[in-house]
Amino acid sequence: MADADLDLRALRQEYAAAGLAEGDLEADPVTMFRRWFDEVRAAGLHEPNAMVVATVGADLAPSSRMVLLKGLDEDGFVFFTNTRSRKGDELAANPRCALLFPWHPLERQVRIDGLATALPPADVAAYFAVRPRGSQLGAWASHQSRVVAGREELAASYAEVEARYDGRDVPVPDEWGGYVVRPEAVEFWQGRPGRMHDRLVYRRTPEGWRTERLAP
Repeated sequence: MADADLDLRALRQEYAAAGLAEGDLEADPVTMFRRWFDEVRAAGLHEPNAMVVATVGADLAPSSRMVLLKGLDEDGFVFFTNTRSRKGDELAANPRCALLFPWHPLERQVRIDGLATALPPADVAAYFAVRPRGSQLGAWASHQSRVVAGREELAASYAEVEARYDGRDVPVPDEWGGYVVRPEAVEFWQGRPGRMHDRLVYRRTPEGWRTERLAP
């Protein structure tokens, strides 16, 4: 039985902000995503481009973490990270992954299943050049997902990198890169009363995008 001080059974919210009908959909999921994303930004949500990236390891254990969407075009959804992190290692072995945008205040989610491909070095360098300098230094100072002795080790590593590149441009670390996730399925989820949510999915086929509705 759950701890009486942490009874989650009554924690719920009735969804009633809007609905999503087949006639509301755009011709393709990227255009539809852009429309919803514009609405999310207009609503003032904090970090609307925050998304969960889920990967699977060689032991078939799933893992997930939040990253920031940094690009979107017909090729797919773009994010940047340390390519030798856990997510990078897992994507190298198995490029299949899932993305999730949890836009709770608008009672919406977007779920994406796709294949991740490493971005070319020129694209990585172009984005790295516009990152804040502190973030550039951090990419050198932190070997993401590696065990460290403590906060002091991270601080010392950052100070060393800061001194090394004092007065100079910070180059792209060898282990830093980006991915584009080519969507195979994109689900647009809109909350509805009575948990009868709208779930409309685009699926990629040889003939183009096909849409279907899923039971909530």
